[in-house]
Amino acid sequence: MEIIGRGFLAGHLAPLADEHAGAVALAAGVSWASGTSAADFERERRLFRQVMERCRASGRTLVFFSTASAGVYGADRPGREDDVLTARSAYGENKLGMEQELRDSGIDFLVLRLSHVVGSGQPAHQLLPTLVRSLGAGQIVIQRRATRDVIDVGHVVTVLDLLLRRGIRRETLNVATGTAVSVERIVDHLEFRLGVSADRRYVDAGTSHLVSVDKLHSLLPEVAGFGFGPDYYRTALDGYLAGTRASTEPTP
Repeated sequence: MEIIGRGFLAGHLAPLADEHAGAVALAAGVSWASGTSAADFERERRLFRQVMERCRASGRTLVFFSTASAGVYGADRPGREDDVLTARSAYGENKLGMEQELRDSGIDFLVLRLSHVVGSGQPAHQLLPTLVRSLGAGQIVIQRRATRDVIDVGHVVTVLDLLLRRGIRRETLNVATGTAVSVERIVDHLEFRLGVSADRRYVDAGTSHLVSVDKLHSLLPEVAGFGFGPDYYRTALDGYLAGTRASTEPTP
């Protein structure tokens, strides 16, 4: 599989580089749901269209990583892949627009709408690195309404591998756990694992959303063995902390 990108997700996809020769994974582009400029979105769209045309010429499948975040789904009910969606942010609008271009292109594709992916090597601006820095500084701001569906990046890679091995194509799929966890509970667990206690300031802000994983379980029954459930987020956070420590420890 050709992997386009050099960041967090691309790095974790590396074990698949010698598999799935007929696929191209576009793991480059905007990774910041807020604070992203129109120019950043335009650069992402240009790259996306270039890769799409390359896949058309070569007959390969384009794997596009979209979002299952609050940028597209709300909190009134679990968001499904076949819902008629109205983007809730510029980030969501950009992703949904590229999804539609891909579906209209006539090429083979997989659209994976990712929830909140965690693992070692995450960009510093994302949620977990930000929370860990705040806890280390002894003060943290918690948005009362903020929730996240947290999934370990290793499970995302496994899902993609299984989809490609099964020959599943031209599908849009939520890749999530189906459980939304409050940011306060995430902070509780991080404090416990790090052995710290920070001063908390609460603000009446934040976004929440729910993600349906019915289609994921239907296509890949193996997902039932991943351990997703109300306490899965703790396992994912522990994996993030362990991976981060390992990556910062000096080499003997």
